[in-house]
Amino acid sequence: MGFEMSRKDSKNLKNVYFCACKNRDNGILSDIMRYFLHLAYNGTPFFGWQIQPDHPSVQDTLEKCLSLLLHQERIPITGCGRTDTGVHASCYYAHFDIDQHFDQEACERIKDQLNNFLPKDIVIYRLFAVKDDAHARFDAESRTYQYFISTIKNPFTYPQRLFFHRPLDVDLMNQAAELLRKNEDFTSFSKVHTQVNNFICHVSEAFWEKKGDDLVFTITANRFLRNMVRAIVGTLLEVGLGRMSVQDFQKVLDQKDRCEAGTSVPAHALFLTDVRYNEHDILKNDDEIEK
Repeated sequence: MGFEMSRKDSKNLKNVYFCACKNRDNGILSDIMRYFLHLAYNGTPFFGWQIQPDHPSVQDTLEKCLSLLLHQERIPITGCGRTDTGVHASCYYAHFDIDQHFDQEACERIKDQLNNFLPKDIVIYRLFAVKDDAHARFDAESRTYQYFISTIKNPFTYPQRLFFHRPLDVDLMNQAAELLRKNEDFTSFSKVHTQVNNFICHVSEAFWEKKGDDLVFTITANRFLRNMVRAIVGTLLEVGLGRMSVQDFQKVLDQKDRCEAGTSVPAHALFLTDVRYNEHDILKNDDEIEK
C-alpha cells in the first residue's frame, strides 16, 4: 500500500511545489491554491482508491481527468483515506494544489466539466477552496463506514449487499459491538504485514440496526486500519450465529491476534458514508462543507 506520509512531509512537498511554480516571464512566484473535492464512487470496477500498478483506481482516474481538464501534466490528488478493492464511498473528500485561482462560478463549472469527463462510477458533488494547510486526510476528525446485509434475496440490490439468510441474534451482536467503543488496540482486526505505526483507533459508535430488509452495521472512528471493518463484521456475525459469545469477542480484542478473529466479509457491501471536519480549520471563508 506504500508508505505513510506525515503532515510535515506533506507540507514540505507543497513547499517544493510552490517554489517550482514561477512565472516564466518575470520570475514572480505564483499563488498556490488548495482545493477540496467532495465526491462519491462505486468501487466495483476499481482496485481501491490508491494508485495501483497496472490496475484501475479511483485516484488514478481522477488525477488523469482533472489534469486533462485543467491542462496540467499531472495534478497529484490526496484522498481522505484508502478504501480497499471493491469498497464504495458515498461520501469522500480529496484535495489538490494548483497555481490557479477559481472563484465560486469557476469551481461550479469545473465540477460540471469534470463530471462529464469522469466515468459513470465517479461523481463530483462540489469543488471548493480551502486554507493552504488544510489536509483531506490529516484534518478528518472522524470517518463512518456502513456494511449492508440483505436478509432476503433481492436481484436489484445484490451487487452492493451481502445476502445472509440465516437468523442472527442482533441483540448479542450489539452487545459485542459496544465493546469496540471501550477498546483502543485493534490489532486483531487489522490485515497483517500492513505498514502502519500503530493499531490504535478511537471508535465513537458501533451498532447494528434493521432497515427494511437490510441489516446495517454502522461504525465511526477517528481512523481505520486496513481490512478492519470487514474483519469486525465477520467476527460479529459469529456472535450473531451463536458460534462466539460476547465474552469470546472481548477475548479476541484482548489477544491482539488476527488469527483469533472471524473471516472478513466481502468488500462489495461496504461503504464509506461520512467524513467529518472542523470547518473552521479548513475553510478560507464562511462557506460550509455540504454533506
